[in-house]
Amino acid sequence: MLTWLSDWFHLPGVFRLFHWLTFRTLGAAGTALFLVFFYGPAIISRLRLKQGKGQPIRLDGPASHLLTKKGTPTMGGLMILFGLFASSILWADPESPYVWIVLFVTFGFGAIGFYDDYLKVTKQSDRGFSGRARLGAEFVIAAIACYAMMRVGGPGASSLAVPFVSGYLFDFGWGFLLFGPFVIVAFGNAVNLTDGLDGLAIVPVMIAAATLGLISYLVGSAFFAHYLLINHVPLTGDLMVVCGALIGAGVGFLWFNAPPAQIFMGDTGSLALGGLLGTMAVAVKHEIVLAVIGGLFVMEAVSVIVQVASFKLTGKRVFRMAPIHHHFEQLGWSEPQIVMRFWIIAFVLAMVGLASLKLR
Repeated sequence: MLTWLSDWFHLPGVFRLFHWLTFRTLGAAGTALFLVFFYGPAIISRLRLKQGKGQPIRLDGPASHLLTKKGTPTMGGLMILFGLFASSILWADPESPYVWIVLFVTFGFGAIGFYDDYLKVTKQSDRGFSGRARLGAEFVIAAIACYAMMRVGGPGASSLAVPFVSGYLFDFGWGFLLFGPFVIVAFGNAVNLTDGLDGLAIVPVMIAAATLGLISYLVGSAFFAHYLLINHVPLTGDLMVVCGALIGAGVGFLWFNAPPAQIFMGDTGSLALGGLLGTMAVAVKHEIVLAVIGGLFVMEAVSVIVQVASFKLTGKRVFRMAPIHHHFEQLGWSEPQIVMRFWIIAFVLAMVGLASLKLR
């Protein structure tokens, strides 16, 4: 909006900074951080008052959670989304269709997660609404977003860019409306599964957002895309501003979510942020690289799939508990140990994902 206002009123001098992506990204991060940090206590107090007993704790989960996490309010994702949306609308260029597409998915997935959290809190159960209905709603939202990307994108909008190979695109055609939504829905739920310990999900989300933000800047620039021999997608550069807003909001949320957490992200936040990252990866044609950058989330999701499949087929469990962070809890790792070590894994994987940009 600030970019639009500076153009509309022909503001001179220092206001030209609003056209610099780096400046607007830092502005978005700072604004989101301030909003979440300043309004966070009031939001937490309001949620605690409304929810009473807080988020229901899984009875089949680690026994320590019943003592340390019982009564903690959930839906903390509302804090993140508030800072993210306000800051993105203020600092991002409204002429970029990809900004609106990403925010659309984020809002839609956030609404689904909010409804799921609402059912859990009101029923005091760790089960929300039907899994099939939830996945179906997510897929519809993601499909709409992917169709919009096909409409606004140029040649290659329905294609998959293969890392390490310069100029090769695999065109899905209309099959992109199956592939793209699968990536978005899968990643949204992978982040959702990771959100099980204080601070565990938000820092890897910020690391992935910082990495995808840099990639969107490079992909959106014809010069850098040509230099790195990667696929150029015009108008995606402003997704870096959205990533800046997410990082700022995430840092503000971490202040309250750090152990011992004053509030949980809930499905409201984890599902929305996962959907945001998945949509960004589809927009900039780095779906395969996303699996590396977000390898921690992939590992969490795969651990659940393996556990369920093994138990149904053989009656035996591969892990002591799934997702895998609970497995390490059962092995005796402390919560801070798991969280910090998983953060390190997320950082290393992000570096590997960035390295793929130069390997052609």
